[in-house]
Amino acid sequence: MLVHPQFDPIALKLGPVAIHWYGITYLVAFGLFLWLAVLRVRQPQYAQRGWTRRDVEDMLFYGVLGVVIGGRLGYVLFYKPAYYAVHPLEIIAVWKGGMSFHGGLLGVLAAMALFARWRGRHFLEVTDLIAPCVPTGLASGRIGNFINGELWGREADRSLPWAMVFPQSGSDLPRHPSQLYQFALEGIVLFVLLWLYARQPRRMGEVSGAFLVGYGSFRFIAEYFREPDSFLGLLALNMSMGQWLCVPMILAGIGLWTWARQRREQPA
Repeated sequence: MLVHPQFDPIALKLGPVAIHWYGITYLVAFGLFLWLAVLRVRQPQYAQRGWTRRDVEDMLFYGVLGVVIGGRLGYVLFYKPAYYAVHPLEIIAVWKGGMSFHGGLLGVLAAMALFARWRGRHFLEVTDLIAPCVPTGLASGRIGNFINGELWGREADRSLPWAMVFPQSGSDLPRHPSQLYQFALEGIVLFVLLWLYARQPRRMGEVSGAFLVGYGSFRFIAEYFREPDSFLGLLALNMSMGQWLCVPMILAGIGLWTWARQRREQPA
C-alpha cells in the first residue's frame, strides 16, 4: 500500500509571487493544444481550406476564456447551485477551487461557435479540428489533481499494489488513485484513439461525435473508482453527478456520429 507523496502545491516562489503546480499544468495543457492544433492545420484536409497557425492562436484565446468561464459556471450550476445562490460573490473566487469539465466543455463549445461565426466557418469543422487536441490537456489537468492530492478515489482493497492513502481525505483508508486512472483513460488512451481516427479523411462531425462518445464513456468508467463529492454523494441509480453528466454527452456523440456518417458529403 502506498501513501500520497504530499507534494508542495507551490512549484516556485519568487518573493510574494507563488507559482502553483496546478497553474503550470494549465499552461502545459494550453501549450500542448497549440502544438497539436498547428500539426492538425497542416494536414491536407485543413491546409487546403486555408487554416493557419494564426487561426489556432485565436482559437486558443477563445478556448481559454471558454474553459475558465464555463468550467466555473458549470461547477456552480451542476454541483453547488444552492450554496452559490446564497453566496453569489464567491462565484468569481476561482482561486478557492471548483471547476467542472462538463461546464468547461460547454464554455469551449460556445467560444468555438463564436469563433466559427466570426470567421465564416462551419461550427463542426472547428470542433473536428480541435477534438483530438483536447485529451492531452485533460491528462495534464489530472496530473495537477494528483499533485494536489485532490479528487481521490474510492476505497480500494489493501492488497491492490497501487492502492494509496490520501491524507487530505482525512482518513487512512487505501484508495484508488483515480486521478491517474483518468489521466490514462481520458488523456492518453483517448488522445491516441482520436488522433489515429482523425488522421484519415472523415465526414464533418464524425471526429467531434467520436470525442463525445470516447470522453463520456471513459469518464463514466473512471467515476466508478472516484470518490463522489461529499456534498452530493451518489445520486439516482447509484450514479455520481459526473456519470449523469456523461449520459447526455454520450447520447449526443452517438447521434452526431450517426448523422455525420449518413450525410452524402464525401470525407474531407
